[in-house]
Amino acid sequence: MNKPRALVVGMGIGGLATALRLHDIGWDTLLVERAPERRASGYFIGLFGTGRAAAQRLGVLDAIGNRYDATSTTYDIDREGRRRRPGLGYGDLPGSPRLVLRGDIEAALYDAVEPLTEMRFATTPLAIDEGPEGVDVTLRTTAGATVDTTERFDLVVGADGLRSTVRRLAFGPDTDYLQPLHHIIGATVLKSPVPGYRPTDGLVLAEPGRSAWVFPFADHQPTVLFNYRTDDEDAEFRRPPIESLRRAFGPEPTGAVLENLLQQFEEADDFLFDSTHQVLMPTWHTDRVVLLGDSAWCLTLYSGMGASTALAGADLLGTSLQRNPGNPARALREWEQKLRPFMATHQKIGRKDLVMFVPQTPRDKATRTLTQNLLGNPVGKRAMKALTARKFQDKLIDIAAA
Repeated sequence: MNKPRALVVGMGIGGLATALRLHDIGWDTLLVERAPERRASGYFIGLFGTGRAAAQRLGVLDAIGNRYDATSTTYDIDREGRRRRPGLGYGDLPGSPRLVLRGDIEAALYDAVEPLTEMRFATTPLAIDEGPEGVDVTLRTTAGATVDTTERFDLVVGADGLRSTVRRLAFGPDTDYLQPLHHIIGATVLKSPVPGYRPTDGLVLAEPGRSAWVFPFADHQPTVLFNYRTDDEDAEFRRPPIESLRRAFGPEPTGAVLENLLQQFEEADDFLFDSTHQVLMPTWHTDRVVLLGDSAWCLTLYSGMGASTALAGADLLGTSLQRNPGNPARALREWEQKLRPFMATHQKIGRKDLVMFVPQTPRDKATRTLTQNLLGNPVGKRAMKALTARKFQDKLIDIAAA
């Protein structure tokens, strides 16, 4: 018998994990990516229990590793350079998330799946025509001469990010599904540590409506994440990113630390600058087309669960298809029924926890300062971890377990 064949669009975490999982259950896959080559290492990711369990079953957890440094210290600072007593770093959170770069997860998945599946870079879908017996997809490849081909698949998986081409072709325009959070993020890998701090020091400069976070690693340069609120997202993209960042963090003098971070962002070889949205859809699938990861639910970085749910969604998709051979429609229904309440919970968490990354009011800022002061001593730190442990239980659920 011929193996069923899937098209997986997007070589991010969700797409690579899906291709690997489908190979495990006996499918052939074609994996396509719009970019001409693999992406750079990317920014900071916390991999919680949900993602660790899926990565373990996929056989890539050891390869992903963990860049957490137990000697790391995280400081709240202000523009004048004053630092408060050390607080709770991301690696100290309940659930002991693995601290990695996006590229750590992608590299582990890529190395595992590359010998097993066909891959095409610089390739995007132009049309998706779904029928009862399969899906005809027209693909355009622009590496060298532009070539259009139409191929048939038993399943199409859109794992191509927030502004998904698959979602647009199969479900409708972005405006139908993107829910803005009215915040902009900018992220890059720092080329050098912040002056006056160790490479393993974390930093948080948080002011009402804006913040800058430095995430340290054991064996890698730190990354920086800028966040700021805006009432006009479109305007932020009509200027160079560094100009928008400086406007957002002005007009006050930047101070030495913030100025260093802005300069390093401006000089970076690779960076992320984007608006934040969640994706809200009544369904993530048809009978033979399914969306996964940011294409489907986009929890945003404020939930801390984007990578974990991409891995878990791919893992569970393979299990559902394996349980329903020859019936992808039923498999996709079962898959979504199990995932949807879990994703709704984490979308809610993402909206609520935005204020942890970006205090919205002076009161939020004062609450954060009080919390950090409590965390400045071992007793307060232990008490805070105990109080917040229940809050993090949802990040440890193995939603993809068979």
